Amino acid sequence: QVQLVESGGGLVQPGGSLRLSCRASGFTFSSYDMHWYRQAPGKERELVAYRLTSGITYYADSVKGRFTISRDNAKNTVYLQMNSLKAEDTAVYYCTSHGSWGQGTQVTVSS
Repeated sequence: QVQLVESGGGLVQPGGSLRLSCRASGFTFSSYDMHWYRQAPGKERELVAYRLTSGITYYADSVKGRFTISRDNAKNTVYLQMNSLKAEDTAVYYCTSHGSWGQGTQVTVSS
């Protein structure tokens, strides 16, 4: 069955960095677009970034220039490199593809 497992979240100070990973299984990873979403407390889930199989990427305005999405098809893994983190980046981060979602990984930006 399709599985998406995120990791790499944690507590980081403002200005710090984290790299999230999402390992996929159960489908042909290289044939599917990959998306990262996030949901902050009391807010709706929002699209953060995606990377298409063509290599085209998209970033929400709020993260543009700070976050980078990449994928390693050999490892069936998509990454989200997050730099210059801000308190407003605090959220649960989810990857999604093939109609499935991971369980999420918590990112907390706080001093």
